Parts: sequence; C-alpha cells; structure tokens
Amino acid sequence: MSNPELPAREAMEFDVVVVGAGPAGLAAAIRLKQLAPDTSVVVVEKGSEVGAHILSGAVVDPIGLDALIPGWRGEDSFTKTAVTDDRFYMLGPSGALRVPNMLLPPLLSNHGNFIVSLGDVCRWLAQKAEALGVEIYPGFAAAEVLYDNDAVSGIATGDMGVGKDGHHKPGFARGMELRGKYAVFAEGARGSLTKGLIARYGLAQNSEPQKFGIGLKELWQVAPAKHRPGLVQHTAGWPLDNATGGGSFVYHFGDNL
Repeated sequence: MSNPELPAREAMEFDVVVVGAGPAGLAAAIRLKQLAPDTSVVVVEKGSEVGAHILSGAVVDPIGLDALIPGWRGEDSFTKTAVTDDRFYMLGPSGALRVPNMLLPPLLSNHGNFIVSLGDVCRWLAQKAEALGVEIYPGFAAAEVLYDNDAVSGIATGDMGVGKDGHHKPGFARGMELRGKYAVFAEGARGSLTKGLIARYGLAQNSEPQKFGIGLKELWQVAPAKHRPGLVQHTAGWPLDNATGGGSFVYHFGDNL
C-alpha cells in the first residue's frame, strides 16, 4: 500500500519484467528476445553484479544450453570441464565403499555433462542477453509486487537511503516501478515475493511441501599431481545418520580447482 507522505515513484514500462538474474531468469529473457526481438525485456537482480549470489559449483546437463545457444561449446567465455569419471561412495566412520555405477539411478550418471561455476555461466548468459537488447539492472532488489486489480502488473525496487530505524537518511530516494504486461519471478529458493504470490493465489494447493537443504561450498586449488580433470565424486552416509538426508560432492575442473 502506498504512503501518501512519500513522493511518487518513477515508472518504466516493459513488455516483460524478470525478477532474478539466475540461470532461469536469464534463459527466459534470452529466449523471449530470440522468439520476439521487438519485445522489451528487463531483468532486475539484487546482487551487486550478475552471479554475485550464484555460489554453486555445478555439474550441468548441456541439453538446455544446446537448445538456447547452440554454439556455446566453442566459446571460451566461461570455464567448463567435461565429466570424465563419475564415482559414488558410501562413507562409514572408518572408511568408504564405492558403489558400482551400474547400481546407481540415471540421475547420478553424469556422462556427457560439464563441470562449471554457475556464477560464471550466469555472467556469460547476461552478456548474451544484453547483446540481444535485454536490459539488466544489478544492485536493485525487487521489494514489492505491483497489482492491477488482482493481476500482477510489475514490481517495485526498494527505497534507497533508509536507516535501520526506518527513518530517511539525507540520500533517501524512492525505488523504481518496473511495469510489464508479464512478470517472471525467478528469485530462486525461498524468494520473498514468490512466497507472497504463492499465498495470494493458492499456488501450493494440492502440492507436496517444498524441500530445502543447506549447502556449504569451498573452492580449493590443489597440487597438479592431485588434480583429476573431469572427476565427479559424490558421497552419502557418515557423519550423517540414516534418518538425515545429505552428502557431499567433489568436482575437479578448471585450473587445478
């Protein structure tokens, strides 16, 4: 709800507003411009730069990139290492037991996949999107969903220069309204605006509850003699008990990383 004491926000009109410059949001923006080059598309990203909040080192199936940007394999825009070996171990207090690959479900087969830094992939996707005419605004968090009657009509970015106590500091400035015919919410897990939309429109009805996990990442540069480019290792078991889901992953890629 607007506050009559605050100055009105400036507004910009687009065909499509995308919230979140992750893989999904950027891929959607690119595809829209490929299908309809005259469509105006804007992407807002809360991170200081695209990729700033994309921490994952990942093994990716290239089928999506092949369809979106067919020539990507020949580009050197981001580091990619083809998977050469795939291993899964069950850990115990005193050692590890390798599970034969033939016993693993297809989901754990990474033949033909690539090891990447997802943050680097997003920075590259942002370049591709901007080359097609997509406007990308990093450093602007979408703080509010705008409605026209009961339909989403865009988002507003947060006000700048607000103190911890809620008072306006000397550099206070209102956020911007980015209005669109369509809005795509690609905030990632536990997105605050998405949670509000799910509640408002009952999108979680007749659905299983979402499941979330906590991930910890470390990036190591190891001695060349210990580096096995393309090796993917996953583990389950110790130190977790049988009632707790989880495990670990170790990917060898790039410059002895």
